[in-house]
Amino acid sequence: VALAHQVAAEVLDRGKLPLFVGGTPLYLKALLRGLFPGPPADWDFRREVEQEVESAGISALFRRLEAVDPLTAARLHPHDKRRIIRALEVYKLTGRPLSHEQNQFEEQPAANVRAFALSWPRKTLHERIEQRVDGMFAKGLVDEVKTLKRTHSRLSKTALQAVGYQEVLRHLEGGVPLEETVERVKARTRQFARRQETWFRSLPECRAVEL
Repeated sequence: VALAHQVAAEVLDRGKLPLFVGGTPLYLKALLRGLFPGPPADWDFRREVEQEVESAGISALFRRLEAVDPLTAARLHPHDKRRIIRALEVYKLTGRPLSHEQNQFEEQPAANVRAFALSWPRKTLHERIEQRVDGMFAKGLVDEVKTLKRTHSRLSKTALQAVGYQEVLRHLEGGVPLEETVERVKARTRQFARRQETWFRSLPECRAVEL
């Protein structure tokens, strides 16, 4: 974020208008509002919570979050396990609800900013996602993951959660058929696209451009 603001300032100093193009909604929001990085991950806590989910279900975990941080719970989907766990983790490590920490980045949009999000018709978006995923596999996604496993022996926990990598690893290590793996990546990418749309709608300075 600091480097992005530095580059934007350099562009303005040259009398030009900086344009931020692409990236994720989180990057855009961080650039406009700042970023609360939060404490580092507590992997022991995350393993404990994962075990709780397996034994008691995601609904019990969501009720825990509602008890300690109702504001964050109100904006999360009750089945968004990853974000629910992170919110509980922040509360455990800091003693403060995540919503309190993030409030400073929610109040005021950045001044003199125009943001636009391209909005594809649902059918077209799904077709583009299918083409993209098919292209990833055609260009060697499976071989890429094999190379990463061979080079690094084990991927980081963050990489293991990435769309595409997670499914291909299950194909390589768990015997999931390749055709089913491709369909799983497509389905998860569609879910990811819907979450991105939600992010953009949460930014009042962001205007949708219908295509």
